[in-house]
Amino acid sequence: MAADESAPAAVVTAAEIARLAGVTRAAVSNWRRRHPDFPRPAAGTATSPLFALAEVQQWLDRQGKVRETSGEVDLWHELRAQYGDDLLTALGAVGAQLLGVAAEQPLTEPAAAAVTALSAQRGARALYADLVERCVASTTRSGGEPMTTLALARIVAVFSGPLGETRGASNSTVDTVYDPACGIGTLLLTAVPGAHRYGQELDPATAAIAGFRARLDGVTATVARGNSLRKDSFPDLRANLVVCEPPVGVTDWGRDDLLLDPRWELGVPPRSESELAWVQHCYAHTAPGGRALLVLPASVAYRKAGRRIRAELVRRGLLTSVVALPPGLMSSHSLPVHLWILRRPAEGASDPTHVRMIDLSTADPDGIGTKDGAPAPEQLADVPPVDILDDDVDLSPSRYVTPHHGDYPVEYAALRDRVQSLARGLLDLLPVLPAGPGRIEAAPMGLGDLVRGGLVDLDGTVPTSRTDQLDTDYLRGFLRSAANTRRSTTASGTFRLNASGAQLPQMDIGRQREYGEAFRRLAAFEELLREANAIGGRIGALAYDGLTKGALLPPPATGASPGKNESQEAQEQ
Repeated sequence: MAADESAPAAVVTAAEIARLAGVTRAAVSNWRRRHPDFPRPAAGTATSPLFALAEVQQWLDRQGKVRETSGEVDLWHELRAQYGDDLLTALGAVGAQLLGVAAEQPLTEPAAAAVTALSAQRGARALYADLVERCVASTTRSGGEPMTTLALARIVAVFSGPLGETRGASNSTVDTVYDPACGIGTLLLTAVPGAHRYGQELDPATAAIAGFRARLDGVTATVARGNSLRKDSFPDLRANLVVCEPPVGVTDWGRDDLLLDPRWELGVPPRSESELAWVQHCYAHTAPGGRALLVLPASVAYRKAGRRIRAELVRRGLLTSVVALPPGLMSSHSLPVHLWILRRPAEGASDPTHVRMIDLSTADPDGIGTKDGAPAPEQLADVPPVDILDDDVDLSPSRYVTPHHGDYPVEYAALRDRVQSLARGLLDLLPVLPAGPGRIEAAPMGLGDLVRGGLVDLDGTVPTSRTDQLDTDYLRGFLRSAANTRRSTTASGTFRLNASGAQLPQMDIGRQREYGEAFRRLAAFEELLREANAIGGRIGALAYDGLTKGALLPPPATGASPGKNESQEAQEQ
């Protein structure tokens, strides 16, 4: 099959330009500002521009900054030219080519020839692993669900520990690993050599990639397609190790159809707490003596709607540890995440005396799990259940771990870097909102009418749409208007959602989704702002303590800018 001459030209991101030239992304940003002839974006968005590869290579050549590209880089750009941002389809096509199976959108002849040549040079497994890593790292992919990063998978493997001790309990001579939302298989395939792996994934294309990776790695794996919560493909499976990075913030996860499901040992999860449904699903598939590790948003640890289930986890001794991980481990956002570690007690096991809280939120992600990166005593606390089981049942490690400032300069520098990262994240999340006419010309509709009509569910004060004609985030956003807030606030200042009085404007679903996207970004902005507030308190206390103890010094009064050093200036040249 001849190459399609009408196919779009290859494009690259700023990060990929940096790789081509061997510089940092900051240097590329400086080039764009300082050089009027730097290529203009050919596609993408204002925050994630894409540049024509040919124009970039010509500019780098004129500037004397170009480096010889590897065959993998050329193949990657060929895939980008054919598939655009649909890099999961590209990965699937490459996997099919390597294994000699049919693909829905096969590779063009140049790409297929490059895959054949590179796999002969490097081996099919190494080539595919390289392409998977590039796909995860790409900031422009649009393949649906976020993908687990390799750094996060390595950390989960560190905390999973050995599994041999649970074999007798699970009546098996073979270790078993299960991931009910396995995506492209990164968590499923990371740890436990020799184990049989079971995974399930909703998206067929993504599930196919997980299967390709397993075959190329020589791993025994069974990957089913479908929704694990709604239609469990392995209802009788009890695994030594369960790992999961579940979908986040899904309101339509099947609660109405699953009210009597036996998996809800700790209580039926609220509609707004889909992550706690996944927690119980994972626990239901854990063998006696086995472990379940879930990567969850930090907010799951303290949201009011989930406190009853969190309390049961602690009260029954099922939650062994919560690990606060450093930001930057997710492929789709920079918000902090927690790792929850659960254990199903083996027969005759003693009741646990504590929950271990580990705060690695300021740790170097690359150092976690190494000899030098083990949690220090000041980063962990063994908390008795009685100290957790209060009105909040807050499982955030930062609430229990007392900071100990052993190395003031290092910790201050790390926190200052985090503040800079938070500032960038806050600006990226805060939407640009153009001026409006001053009022919304739309007929109002009452929340009470929507609830009575069965179009909206109220779970406490959290409304959720039950129809595809009403966007949940649009609904929740408008209920936070000043008028609705006044209607729902008592004279004593207590907020109780007034369903009978709350109103929102009638809009078509397309317009609703536009508002919903803005409200979602604002909610994420507020979440990150809460972290910034906590970090601000910590860095302020650290700075005052360090300055007054002599562990830190004030900046020199020379007027020199502290923002750049010589090495940074050199990178920009």
